[in-house]
Parts: sequence; C-alpha cells; structure tokens
Amino acid sequence: MKDLLKAQIENLQEKLWEMSDYLYYHPELGDQEYNSMQLLVNFLEEHQFSVETGIVGRTTAFKAVYDSKKSGPTIAYLSEYDALPGIGHGCGHNMIGTMSAGAGVLLSKVIDQIGGRVVVLGTPAEETNGAKVPMAEQGIFDDIDAAMILHPSDESYESGESLAMDAIQFDYRGQSSHAAAAPEQGINALDAVIQLFNGVNALRQHVTSDVRIHGIIKEGGLAANIVPDKAVAQFYVRAKDRGNLNEVVEKVKNIANGAALMTGAKLTIENYELSYDNMITNQTLSQLFTKNLLSLGTAEVKKAKDSYGSIDMGNVSQVVPAIHPYIGLDSPGLCAHTQEFADKTITDNSHKILSKGAVALALTGYDLLSNKEELEKVQKEFRKAVNV
Repeated sequence: MKDLLKAQIENLQEKLWEMSDYLYYHPELGDQEYNSMQLLVNFLEEHQFSVETGIVGRTTAFKAVYDSKKSGPTIAYLSEYDALPGIGHGCGHNMIGTMSAGAGVLLSKVIDQIGGRVVVLGTPAEETNGAKVPMAEQGIFDDIDAAMILHPSDESYESGESLAMDAIQFDYRGQSSHAAAAPEQGINALDAVIQLFNGVNALRQHVTSDVRIHGIIKEGGLAANIVPDKAVAQFYVRAKDRGNLNEVVEKVKNIANGAALMTGAKLTIENYELSYDNMITNQTLSQLFTKNLLSLGTAEVKKAKDSYGSIDMGNVSQVVPAIHPYIGLDSPGLCAHTQEFADKTITDNSHKILSKGAVALALTGYDLLSNKEELEKVQKEFRKAVNV
C-alpha cells in the first residue's frame, strides 16, 4: 500500500510545483491570502474534498475533509500560505501550503481501503496573528487524532520545541505642554516608556536563560518642544513554557505600572497579537516521520535545533499530538526571512524536495491509519505530556 501511495506523487507533483511557484510569484500577507487560499481550495475540491471556508471567523481559513465513510482515525495536515512584507515567501510558506495539500490528497487515494478521514486545514497569518490559535481554542482539533506540518529549512531537522509568546502593547497617556515655556504643566508619556525599557533591562538579570524580551517604541511624540502626551511601546515576551512566561509577563506589567506611577501617565495594557503557546513535539510521531523521510532518500535528519522563536503550531500541540519538522533545501546556512530563501523555493531541486516532503507526510499519516499500536503510542505520549 505504501508503494501505491508513493507512486501517486507522479500524478500530482507537476501541479504541486505549479501551485508553489504561483504562491511565490503572487505573495499575500496574513489574513489577505484570498487568491492563495482559493488556489489550494480548488485543488482539494478537484480531488473530492469537502471544503468549508471562513472558519473560526478568519476569511482566508479553511477546512477540507476527505471521509472514507469507514471507521478510523482522522489525520490533519496544516497549510500555511501567508507571505512576509517586502520579501514575499522568505519563510517558504508557498512550499508549506502545497506540501500539506499534496499530502492530504495523496493519503486520500488510499484511505478508502483502510478507513478514516484526512483533513487539510488552511491556517492564515502564521507570521503575525496565527489562525491556529483560535482553531485550537474553538475545537477544530477535537475530532482529530494527529496533526502535522512540514517547514522548509537549510537542512532537515527533527521536530523540536518553540517558545511560548505574548505580544503586549503599553499605551501611556500624559499631558502635552510647551517643553520650554511650561514644562511643569506637562506629563511626559515618553518618559514612562523610557522607564519601562529601563525596568525591563534590569529584569533581564533575574529571569531564566530561555526568556526573551524585546520591544520597540511605536510612538514617542511629535516634536522636541512639545511634551509628549502619548507614547506606545510594543514588546514580545517569550519563555520555554507557558507557566514561566505568565510569571515573567506579570513582572513586566508591574514594571509598566511602576513607570506610570513614576511619571503620572495613565496606562493601558493590551495584547496586540494573539498569544502563542510552546510547542510540544510528539516524539513517537516525530520518529515515524523521520523514518519515512529517510526512506525516501534524505541523507540525514539532524536533531532538533534550539529554537528561540514562537509558532502558532505550539497551540495545536497542546490539544492534539503534533509535529513541526523541517525539510532541508540542500543549502546549509541558508537564512529564513530573506529573498535568497524565497528564491530557493522555486528551483528544480526544491520542487523535488517538495514532492518528497508531501510523500513523507502522507506515509506518516498512513502509518497512523493502518497501525493501531503506533497510534496508541502517539496518543499515550500526548496524554502524558499535557497531563490529560
């Protein structure tokens, strides 16, 4: 059966390459991926998937389902297709979206014989305000047994960890006045922001080594001779796990409130993007995927990299067994979020790698559908990891 599944890629790969290249040449930012979404939806509908768009209140999100009408597990592949401003697909989401859709279609070609369902989820805006967060919160994964996504990289790596992250905005309001003639009548909102940065810098000595706190001054006044009556700072606060992150965020908020008291400014605190939870890789599922990728000719899959970034796949991994491995573009040292990375995704070699990635994902889904013992191992590990 696996040989049959592998053979199916010959019928699909030119279409997959065409779609990935189309996404490269027509990049769309998060929550604006209208043409990108429709491209993937059309492909899935052509292969008898039932598709619902606009799920979880996100216009460019979708859920595509192929149901064998026989009992069995449900396997999900997650598609990303948002681009970066100015760079386009410098993170390879054109490949990600296409590999997941391709894997779903490949698995659908054999699932009627073994039972179960395959789901492809279109997940907009991973780079900014990831749709996987409301999907995890609103029960999209409640009837799914395992979820997978595959990311291009310089080399191939096992699925690993990511940091939990909160995106917090601090909005200070003061009182404007003439900075030279009547400074005593002013309340300097920018001073509050500066004290916030000073306090955060002092905090860095007293947090665990995994914590990352980095921010910008979004607004800081209009002219040097006017006391700024409004100043806004935005921070990302990250930590290895949600519990530690919550403690650090509370300390940062206390610093922010202290800065308001010191200056007399009024403070409003809000999240300006959705919060991401840390990634919990299901090692059993990860090992299955690695084995399949190696079987397709990949020379080496390296151990997971230390990661200090944050991904909305982390939220998915808290509610369902999940993996987020990386497939190499045979370019050691290639840096993501660059034009060089984007250009690499449309080479002939990367087309072949895309096909390999789609097949590896499909083979891993097949392992879970056809082997109850492996699926139970995956689920047992998940229950232990999240204390269910």
